[in-house]
Amino acid sequence: MLWQLFWTFLEIGAVSFGGGYGMISLIREKVLLHGWLEETQFLSFIAVSESTPGPLAINMATFIGSSQAGMAGAFCATLGVVLPSFAIIFALSFVLRQFQALKAVQYAFWGIRAGVLALLVKALLSMYRQCPKGGFAWTLMALALLLAAFSGIGVIYILIGCAAAGLVRLYWKKGRSAQ
Repeated sequence: MLWQLFWTFLEIGAVSFGGGYGMISLIREKVLLHGWLEETQFLSFIAVSESTPGPLAINMATFIGSSQAGMAGAFCATLGVVLPSFAIIFALSFVLRQFQALKAVQYAFWGIRAGVLALLVKALLSMYRQCPKGGFAWTLMALALLLAAFSGIGVIYILIGCAAAGLVRLYWKKGRSAQ
């Protein structure tokens, strides 16, 4: 199991660009393929990973590894997802400065950014299908988007506010149904 966790997250780290959000769809595919989590559990892991300090992909690897094989699983999965980026950045740091002015390099990074955008949209659509829909959810989503984009309020405070709004709604609905 430890080797499988390491190898799976090494593969994810090696072929994913764009950080954690760009990796979500690939992590989801691999985790569901191995049967490590159900779809609803995966969404919960994303929520927890976004809420804790640190990069999303590393948090996801750590939590998934821990859920499958404890601390050793968390270590193996985290090492697997971090190792390719570390190796690539270490190697590129020696040569990138010399090649950054080349048009081919500039266009390659432009293409990578376009691909990352596609992965982000795929992850968004996947999460959208699993999320509750309705007036409250749409209002909360729109408010969170506006606050994140235009207010300067930290994202963690917006997430805490959304969680609090969800809890208030839950208790409000429970109170109304008890009457």
